[in-house]
Formats: sequence, C-alpha cells, structure tokens
Amino acid sequence: MRRIKRRIGMLLLLGAVVWSCTRDPRGELLVINPSYLPHEGNEHKKTWIAFNADPTMWDASKIDKVKQDIILIATAIAQYEPVSILARNADHKELLTLFGNLNTHHYPIEVLKSKMDTLWMRDDGPTFVSNAEGHKSGINFNFKGLVEAQEEEELKDALASKMADFIITKAGAKIIHSNLILNAGCLEVDGSGTAIMTESCIINDDYNPYWNKEEIETELKLLLGLQKIIWLKGIEEEELTNAHTDFYARFVKEGVILVHRNNDKGSDAYERTRENIKVLQTATDAKGKTLEVVIIDAPNSIDHANASYLGYYLCNRALIMQTFGDDKANYRAKKTLQLSFPDRTIEQVQVDALSSAGGNVHRATQQEPAN
Repeated sequence: MRRIKRRIGMLLLLGAVVWSCTRDPRGELLVINPSYLPHEGNEHKKTWIAFNADPTMWDASKIDKVKQDIILIATAIAQYEPVSILARNADHKELLTLFGNLNTHHYPIEVLKSKMDTLWMRDDGPTFVSNAEGHKSGINFNFKGLVEAQEEEELKDALASKMADFIITKAGAKIIHSNLILNAGCLEVDGSGTAIMTESCIINDDYNPYWNKEEIETELKLLLGLQKIIWLKGIEEEELTNAHTDFYARFVKEGVILVHRNNDKGSDAYERTRENIKVLQTATDAKGKTLEVVIIDAPNSIDHANASYLGYYLCNRALIMQTFGDDKANYRAKKTLQLSFPDRTIEQVQVDALSSAGGNVHRATQQEPAN
C-alpha cells in the first residue's frame, strides 16, 4: 500500500512539473520550466536560523554557551544579509536580551515566534528551489529526529513539518511536500545539474524503507532540477543523520569541489575520507567533465569527531568559517578557503558547544535565494 501511494505521489509531482510549463494563449506547450536548487553561493534574500538549545542534546553546563553560539552565527551573517531567527515563546525574551540592540547590524535581524524542537535548520527547515523566472518554492522533506518514545517521535514529526511549512509560508513561496524523508545536509549541488549525496543519509531503511536507489534518484532529479547524482557511501548509524554530505564534500562552483580528509589512522574516517576522494577524482559532472578536487584536512591536534572545515556557510559576499582548537590547521584551512573563494570575506567563528552535538555552522543555517 505504501509503495502504491508513493508511486501515485510521484505521478502527481510529475504532473505538477508539467502543468507549471509556459503555455501560449492557445494552451499549447512552449517550454518546460522546472525548478532547481541553486548553488549556495548564489545571491540570498536572507538566512533562516532557529534559537533552541535542546537539553536532550546538550548537558546543562553547555546550554548557555550553545545559545551564545547561535547569536554569534546570526550576527556574523547579519553583516552581509538579513537574518530571520525563530524562537519559541518561552525563549523569545531571552533571545532579545542576548541580541541587545537589533538595529546595530548592517542588515536586519527579524525574530519570529514559532513552535519547534531543534536548532538544526538545515535538517528540519525547508529547501528552497527556484525556476528560471526567479519564482520560489519550498520543499518539505519531512525530516525527523530519532527519539525513543513513540509519542515524542510523533510530536517531533509534527513540529518539524510545521516549522518547514511555517518558513515557506512566511517566505511567500509555494509548499511542496516530498514523499521522501531526508534533510538538506544530504544535498550538495553545483547549481548546474550535478549533486553529491551520501547513500547512508538517503538510501536508508530508517527513513525511506520502501524506496530503491533508482526511485530516489528520479524524485530528487525532478524536485531539484538535477541531471546527475554522484553517490558517496557515507556511514550508517552515525548520530541521527547518517553522515551528511556537507561534512565530506562541498561544491566551490561548477566543476570544483572541496573534499574533507581525516589523517588520524586510528579513526574510521581515515579510510572513508580517502575512499570519497577516489570516487570524486574519477567522477564526472552532468556535462561529462572531470571534477577538480581540492583537499582540505581535518585539524590534527584535537579529538573532535565533527571537526570538518567544510561546515562553513556561504552568505552574500562572505563565508562563515568554523574554527577549532588547532591554530595551524585553522590557518591552513582559511588559506584554502580564501583561495577557493577569492571574492568573499572569510569570517571565522568558534562554536564548540554547538558542534559538540554533531552540528556546525552549515547545519544551523538555511538560505533563502533571492527572487
């Protein structure tokens, strides 16, 4: 029954794409104009963030620091583009106190009250797509955090779905509900038809038990305007996300990618990151061109499973880079990122409390493309 429903959903989605085509006054089809997921470096209208330090993810000693980390990220981005930040009723007053004067930033920071259970905007928030005319839609990928109690899981599902729909509605965009369950940290695109994704993050029986790889590719190509998906293995049962793509590989631009490399031979990531490099060095993009692979090493002098310099966020004219407790590695990483993005200002932030629960700057943010 679920397989039948899914196939019906895919047919409806295809129908929606066809009926969004441009037609002349006689009703004849002229041009198919589907939406696509732009590269993160394209111009943004704003960035969306959530203010929430879940006590089930951090111990009490870190809660205040996590909140400060969120403020640090928001204010860094507000130097370059507007920010909308969601807060629960119970946290609204504290958030305003932490921000202080909201009029001191180059761009406005908007505080909106909303129900939610997480700060990971890239997990639970929407994925915005655009068409050639600049019209936006927001995809709700139904992502849910894994919790023990069924009643809590049902509540989380409802809150996550409502948060995504709330943001899409506020953005004045059309809501698209996918039949897949995934989060946008799985989706790394060049904006020209090529994507890199981890199999463990999407082809996963916990989230999509009745989908095979071909069906998943069909749906994602339709929704995101893709022509080719390059798959990395990832790793199952890693936290609740099963290995985000954005931890391992990021598109600088069409044809150029940054790839994470772990040099700790005692870590499982040592071999995994080298396998990723081999896959990407032999891969071609949607135009049949070989990719240029730029390696960026993990910091060596800290014991941090989530220490990847690829957790950066591209906002207008800047790159928000996460640093770790390794000055030499931070310097090398900044140099590599600056060479890769010569027209952007590199803003460094250290958000150790936030990343201790498996996140980074990129996971805490979601871009809304400009019209």
